[in-house]
Formats: sequence, C-alpha cells, structure tokens
Amino acid sequence: MKKRVTGIGGLFFKTKNLSTTKDWYKKHLGFNTDDYGSTFWWKDQEGNNCSTQWSPFPEDTKYYQPSKKDFMFNYRVENLVELLKILKEEGVTIVGEMKEYEYGKFGWILDNEGNKIELWEPIDQAFL
Repeated sequence: MKKRVTGIGGLFFKTKNLSTTKDWYKKHLGFNTDDYGSTFWWKDQEGNNCSTQWSPFPEDTKYYQPSKKDFMFNYRVENLVELLKILKEEGVTIVGEMKEYEYGKFGWILDNEGNKIELWEPIDQAFL
C-alpha cells in the first residue's frame, strides 16, 4: 500500500448554536454555508476535483464518541478497506464498522491520545 492519507477531508467541531456559527462564518469569512456546513473544492495533482468539508456540529453531538474532544478531523484516504486492515494489525483502535454511501466509504479510529479520526475514501464525483 503506497498511500494512506491523501489530504484533509473535513474539519468538524462542536458549537453552541449551529445557525449563529454558520451565519458568522458566512458573513465574516465568506463561507458558502448549507445544512452541512461548507464545502471547499480544489484539484489534486492529477487535476481531479476534490473537496474538503467544514462542518459545525451541535454541542451535544455523540458523533465524536468515544473521544471527549470538541473536534474531529476527517482525512481523505485511498483503499479504506486495506488501510483499516493494516491499522488493526498495527494495533490501532478501530471504532465501529466501516460504512459505505454514494459519496464514499467511512471508517473511524482513535489516535494515541484517544481522539476519534474519521477516514474517508471519497467519491467526489457524487457531489458534482
């Protein structure tokens, strides 16, 4: 397996008021916000369309558990099935089962400090 992480897929954080936070980022930083936050489009070295998601979550979200942090990083990866197998063999804690959607595959791990990390094998074309 050559590559593991290929880029940042998303930045997720907890907020006390979703709509106020999204409105603030829209007004002051020009984010094009929607129900999920804001999607940033870019091209990789081969010229493929890629995206990075910025998403505030409600303060009481359980999505980051078992981590107790107010944030979670999402990393873009290649071949999630193989990567999860390798990470498990290396002793990395896998959280839950891999899930597959029309926009990609998702898996979750814990880093050395117990931070939950979301791994995403994207299908960027699903967003175009």
